[in-house]
Amino acid sequence: MQPERRSSPAHRPGWDALLLAVLVIARLRINAFAEATLFEHFQNVTTHSLLGRLLSDRAEAAFGPWFGDPIALLLAALTLGALIVYLIVDLLGTGEPEASATGNGTRWTGVAKAGLVWAIITFTVLLPTVKLALLRHENLPQSYSHDGGVIQTEATIDYFLSGQNPYSEDYRNTPMANWGLEEFRTALDHYPYLPWTFVASAPVKIASDALLGWYDQRFVYLILFVLGLILATRLVPGDRPRWRLGLLMLLGLNPIMGLDLIFGQNDLFVWAWIVLAFWLLARSGLFSASNIKSQVTIHNSPILLAAAAFGLACASKPTAWFLAPFFALLLVRDQLGSWRGILRSFPAMLKRGWPALAVFAVLVVPYLAWDSNAFWDDVWRWAAGTAETHYQIWGWGASNFVLAFGGLASRFDYWPFWIPELVVALPLLIWLGWRQIRGNTIGAASWHYALLLLAFLFVSRFLNENYLGYILAFLAMGYFVVEPGETLESGPLETV
Repeated sequence: MQPERRSSPAHRPGWDALLLAVLVIARLRINAFAEATLFEHFQNVTTHSLLGRLLSDRAEAAFGPWFGDPIALLLAALTLGALIVYLIVDLLGTGEPEASATGNGTRWTGVAKAGLVWAIITFTVLLPTVKLALLRHENLPQSYSHDGGVIQTEATIDYFLSGQNPYSEDYRNTPMANWGLEEFRTALDHYPYLPWTFVASAPVKIASDALLGWYDQRFVYLILFVLGLILATRLVPGDRPRWRLGLLMLLGLNPIMGLDLIFGQNDLFVWAWIVLAFWLLARSGLFSASNIKSQVTIHNSPILLAAAAFGLACASKPTAWFLAPFFALLLVRDQLGSWRGILRSFPAMLKRGWPALAVFAVLVVPYLAWDSNAFWDDVWRWAAGTAETHYQIWGWGASNFVLAFGGLASRFDYWPFWIPELVVALPLLIWLGWRQIRGNTIGAASWHYALLLLAFLFVSRFLNENYLGYILAFLAMGYFVVEPGETLESGPLETV
């Protein structure tokens, strides 16, 4: 009597498949909600000189204006189709445990999965961004865009190219004056971002004006977003393709940061320069498994370039400054073993980190010298609530308790948020710095930075939702960016 033949059990679906399904559904719903608020959107799409020719008049009439514009609906259908194919590929690639153990059938599934994720990012983030830029070009300049990240930054580029000081000028004669509610147009007298935002964008504007005859600030963000995704995923070891996919999904389909790209908020501009800095650090030899002190010189070119890239991030937006202590520790990873070694590592830290200070100074000091009061008023006092016209108490943070119980008459009133910021951020920084020294990795720095920034913003005057998308990007990097020998279960933060 022959023994009963058992069939091989079907392998469980990969966690990456479930993660992608969650992100895709969230991304589609968020996109639909956002576009539903746009005025005369269906008509603007169907009458556009380019978008309106993609479908026949009969097809556009069949869609009707009630459930979204036809381009958005077709992109949604393509997205769900790609998701279905991904789920099938996932099951096909992991169906036989024996095949997975030997590696057979895994290479093609990895390539197919990566291509499908990039296709979904294109359908849900990249092409919608291009669509809104095209629509804005043929409509009002204050339409289909964010006020500060697009409209105001474009105005600062014009000031910069004409030799005017963007921090001394106001924005009352720009399209900013027609964006949003009049009561909240306090940025008409202030440009709250740092110089690299418009200095880096100026060459792209010049090239776009020459080639297309027009410009949209989202062109810069699109370029940096794609490059940032490529470099960020390269921080994950090549022998962990599923982890790379997970990071690509969380960054490319970030529920909030993706929408920020579509409408043109500038947090990903800062994120991209930090990613470049991390990528350069990873190529320096500091994080090699065989690293010894003699192998990494003080004048290591990738380290110096990484410091310069971080300086560019710091010269873009103050949110990057909170990474500085963790980045400084990364620079002396090979010199530092405990708290006692911090003082001894300062000379090496300065020798490796001076490009960050130099780049920041070259970009910022000229504007401080030009009009220090205007610069300080725009970059700091406006956000702190101490300028003559300043930003309101706003967002999803603990400041709502101040509005509810603080006895303020208006959300524009001053309240000393610097007190809870100091009480919360300083001890947290000390603790996270101690953890960083014990596990001095890029992943740990990303996670610690995200946590410190989140806690600080939570007790600040405002915690806007776009900051949460930015923070989520670094939490994702903190979890998935690991070194050889680390496991996903223990994670980069448990390395001692």
